[in-house]
Amino acid sequence: MNLAEWLVRSAKLHPEAPALFSGHEQVATYGEFAARAAGFAGALQNEFAIAPGDRIAIFAKNSIEYLIAMYGAWFAGAVIVPVNAKLHPREAAWIVENSGAKMALITENPGAELAGIVPPECGHIIDFRSDEFAAMCAHAPMAAPLSRTSTDMAWLFYTSGTTGRPKGVVMTHGNIHAMAFSYFADVDQVFETDAAFYAAPMSHGAGLYNVMHVLKAARHVVPASAGFDPAEIFDHGRKTGSLHMFAAPTMIRRLVDHARASGEAGEGIRTIVYGGGPMYLADIVEAVEVLGPRFVQIYGQGESPMCITALSREAVCDREHPRWKERLASVGRAQSCVEVAIAAEDGRMLPAGESGEIIVRGTPVMAGYWNNPEATVKTVRDGWLWTGDMGVLDEDGFLTLKDRSKDVIISGGTNIYPREVEEALLTHPAVYEVSVIGIPDPEWGESVCAFVVRTEGAEAVEAELDRHCTDNIARFKRPKAYRFVDSLPKNNYGKVLKTELRKMAEDTGDNG
Repeated sequence: MNLAEWLVRSAKLHPEAPALFSGHEQVATYGEFAARAAGFAGALQNEFAIAPGDRIAIFAKNSIEYLIAMYGAWFAGAVIVPVNAKLHPREAAWIVENSGAKMALITENPGAELAGIVPPECGHIIDFRSDEFAAMCAHAPMAAPLSRTSTDMAWLFYTSGTTGRPKGVVMTHGNIHAMAFSYFADVDQVFETDAAFYAAPMSHGAGLYNVMHVLKAARHVVPASAGFDPAEIFDHGRKTGSLHMFAAPTMIRRLVDHARASGEAGEGIRTIVYGGGPMYLADIVEAVEVLGPRFVQIYGQGESPMCITALSREAVCDREHPRWKERLASVGRAQSCVEVAIAAEDGRMLPAGESGEIIVRGTPVMAGYWNNPEATVKTVRDGWLWTGDMGVLDEDGFLTLKDRSKDVIISGGTNIYPREVEEALLTHPAVYEVSVIGIPDPEWGESVCAFVVRTEGAEAVEAELDRHCTDNIARFKRPKAYRFVDSLPKNNYGKVLKTELRKMAEDTGDNG
């Protein structure tokens, strides 16, 4: 079934329900939202000859037009290719070309430079703010969404490409249906009175999470900043009310810091779903103390979008269970429509308590990589997606992440998981943020190097941090080197870029 059917159904049942907001201003009801998407679809079909399965790239900042275009494309049977708005235009152009997109939708920032770079096959570049886009939305509408099956592609997501060119992850209508149903079963409910708040990029998980809110005829709010601003979020919580948002752990850290400084308590924020990177135990404990029971954790990746495990609101808030800290440090239990297991390198399934690679299978798992059968065969074996993440399951099915397999440090033949070291260092009051990598060591093969951001006004010397580590973790895991930095390099989704840390280590002579 075409995902655009969900918009049509909500518009028929709730035509006057408020749908799209730019900041605090309502710009469309559900009836108007559906009409504009249907008009855009009519223009795609009649004016631009967009056929079912054709790709339409979106290289733009968050906006309500993003949602209209997304549903209009689906309405016409097309596929959206959301491009990270912080990429260089040449990187975006490569994705447009690789996807074979017939059209690119942009905002001037960052898309203005795209026109001179993309191949001729992408014959149409249209700015969301232009009269041309407005005219498309006012075009004679398509009568109904084109028929799509569960195996038809809906969303072509390009991975971050930290180890080479990004790969296009093929997400089907069925993959996204399953993600939405698992959300209702395992993450949270959605009500018509809720408001999806797009502080994180719509090109990623925050954008995917629109579909369950459309299905329930909830509101969609793109803040005036079109991004993440703690003061703006708290303001919308009070004035808009019943906010739902997706946030990376680094965003939650900034929300908590702002709340402590301003006295905010999170009024009107109903749910913050967090994921996309490691949430450290000390940080989520503090977040609940400051902002209350608003948090749910999910673990997923592009290849199984937002849909591997979930840690419920109740589990995040529980302080009574004898192993509550272990559970809170986990990423929860398998979501309803997937199986999760731990496998050894040779493919053997490992029992509870043993560490290995996390594998997952089920309806949300991608159809494959776009035009890359070799990578697909390597990543999906016998129906199981090999995530590249290391982890361990306990007897109750709670999954604890260790690290990406490529980030595990092997020192003297022993595995050291950077997250263990990071967790230990973060309990020191002088450590605000930390990221740990392995650097070449002539004696041990690799040794541990910690990049530390100090808490404002605090001092932290290597000897003191070394003692703190040996008080909390095995001596062989402690860092052999510390680098104090003003900030950690991150992508636009808040993930620390360990590839950049490795380059920094090389530049300072720490990498062999």
